[in-house]
Amino acid sequence: MEKVSVEPSAGGAAACRVGEESCSGFQPHSWRKACVSCGCSAADHPPGGDAEDDRHMGRLLADSPCAHLTAKVKGGGGLRVYKRNRMIVTNPVVSRRDPTFNTTTYEWAPAGLAQTLAMQYMELVPQAQRPVSGTGGALERRRQLFGQLPAYDQDPMKCQSLASEEEIASMLLFVKSYKREVLGVGEVALPGEGQALSEAAAQRTGKDRKDAPRQQDSAAGSTNGTDDGAGHRCTGCRGEVAKETPAVYAGRAGYHGALWHPACFVCSECGRALVDLVYFWSNQKLFCGRHFCQTVWPRCCGCDELIFCQSFHTAKDGRTWHHQHSCCWRCGRSPDTPCQH
Repeated sequence: MEKVSVEPSAGGAAACRVGEESCSGFQPHSWRKACVSCGCSAADHPPGGDAEDDRHMGRLLADSPCAHLTAKVKGGGGLRVYKRNRMIVTNPVVSRRDPTFNTTTYEWAPAGLAQTLAMQYMELVPQAQRPVSGTGGALERRRQLFGQLPAYDQDPMKCQSLASEEEIASMLLFVKSYKREVLGVGEVALPGEGQALSEAAAQRTGKDRKDAPRQQDSAAGSTNGTDDGAGHRCTGCRGEVAKETPAVYAGRAGYHGALWHPACFVCSECGRALVDLVYFWSNQKLFCGRHFCQTVWPRCCGCDELIFCQSFHTAKDGRTWHHQHSCCWRCGRSPDTPCQH
């Protein structure tokens, strides 16, 4: 597995993953989520590090059914941090000399699994997506955290385009709603173990165990997921899921009505693997956070933030902008004003 550099550029700014040769490091635009130096998205220059990522994820999962995957920050005034599950695998290296060991660190692995089952899961994920420390897979995981779960889709403090108290209130209400009704984190288990997952979820939420499976099954609706009499079938590709191989369950879809091959647990809009198995379940489909939010509110093509104001610019092809962001990328002039760019 090829190791790659994850160090920032010499100037301290996060290096670009796309245009490394032409970019000296991330130089943020004043309001676009992009680099002035190379023009790439901020997601191609993931700043910060693991601690910042875990705080971001902790805020997302707090006040949701997935809050058990977070922990309170000591002295943090109620803030929560993501209890990211890292996995370290140690294998002996056989040689004529004294035995040595080869250690592989996964920056993330599904929570609550024995290492054998977790490794089975990893082997079913495309190698380029395995988050092994120091490899392109780990970098891609961070990129997807920024791309699929942007902080400015959940925290008004990360937004620059909210212009009124009304817009802030609309965003807060939207975030509260999707945490309560749509947000989830996939769980890995063997086919047929949905009942145990359902009971564990009922214990966490304090709901009556008898009611929880019935509510979840009805949520699955027409997904027709797990056991059709001939065996377990993937809700994504409809192919068979072998009983001895791990699968991904989504509680929002129903523990008894749906499961996926690990490689099929993807956003129905962009087709990308759902980072850390974080999903948004809506209209009987899986979405990443970015594309679910765009089904409810328009997104500005300029600043990449959701648009909560009443009036905004819409192009003929359906793309949307805040009025002040409908302008040339380079000089900032309005489309109605000719420019050389």
